[in-house]
Amino acid sequence: MRFLVYIIGFLIFIGGLAWAAIEAGAPQLYVMIGSVILLGLGIIIGAMRSMRYRSPGDVTVVRDNDLL
Repeated sequence: MRFLVYIIGFLIFIGGLAWAAIEAGAPQLYVMIGSVILLGLGIIIGAMRSMRYRSPGDVTVVRDNDLL
């Protein structure tokens, strides 16, 4: 879920940058190449960040000398 939210935000960011570049007069080919590169970076960064926040699981450790 965190990955999906990150990618949606990054797509909005890329869209804004592409729109600004087109309005500023950048060639469309350069805007498309830059957008694809940014999308690839966004996927890589999003995957790395989502892997970092995974929980180890539901494990309860009880030692023999602990009282419940």
